[in-house]
Order: sequence, then structure tokens, then C-alpha cells
Amino acid sequence: MDPINMLYISIEGNTRSFMERFSAYASQQHAIDSSQPEVVAREVTEQTDFTDEREPFFVSVPTYLEGGNGIDSGVKELMTNVLGEYIQYHNNARQCVGVIGSGNRNFNEQYCLTAKRYAQRFNAPFIADFELRGTSNDIERIYKILLDQSKAQ
Repeated sequence: MDPINMLYISIEGNTRSFMERFSAYASQQHAIDSSQPEVVAREVTEQTDFTDEREPFFVSVPTYLEGGNGIDSGVKELMTNVLGEYIQYHNNARQCVGVIGSGNRNFNEQYCLTAKRYAQRFNAPFIADFELRGTSNDIERIYKILLDQSKAQ
């Protein structure tokens, strides 16, 4: 099976921590059963050179917002815009097959709002979420979801 390609952005290190542990878990699964895919995770930053994506990928994006309540008043995306710009670059959005969100559940309706907006904007399903740095259970759960999504392509 082809690797699972992931693009992500990490502002305070939570998403990066999750993706490092997620990739390690996928590598362990691959070592146990070579038919299980590994994960190729790439962080998008302000220094990333935009390129044309040629393989399907999933996106993991945290939520950083200013203002609003996530329901009926406007909010402004903060600090994750470069990932959205990268996905928008040329035809990259066509390769986006799913969006994973993260955030803090204390923010109620704003929890994973950025990921939900990305899913709508790039016509890709919102497929999973995790809080802050995620747990081992989140890693296993999301890996299974991505396996299922990858097989369905």
C-alpha cells in the first residue's frame, strides 16, 4: 500500500507532536505488517516552497481564531493561513482527500472550526479530530480512519 501523505501546520508544537507520534505509530504498524502503510508527514511553514502535489494527501490543522463565537458572528483565521494558501496553490486542492482538526474543547463551537472550514473550502471531508496533542487512542483511531479512507480512493 502507498504511504499516507499528510500535510500539517503546527503553531505551538501540539500538531507537530501529534504527527511525530502518529508517524512513529504507523511505522510500528508497518514493521509488524508490511502491507500497512507508513505515513509521510510534511509540515507547511512560512518558509515552505509551494509545489504541485501529485499524490492524494490528508491535512491536519489546528484552530487559532480571533473574535466571534463560531456560530453567528464572524471569526478571523490566525496563523494557519499559509497551509490554506498551499492547498489553494495551483491544483493542490484536488489532491486533498480529508481534513483532520485539532483544538481545545474549552472553545465549544470553535473547536476544530478551522478544519471544518478547510473541509468546506477544499471540498474534502472533515474526517477526524483530536484535542491539543492528542492521545494514544486518538492516534490509533485516526490511523484506522485514514486506512479506511485510503482504501476507498
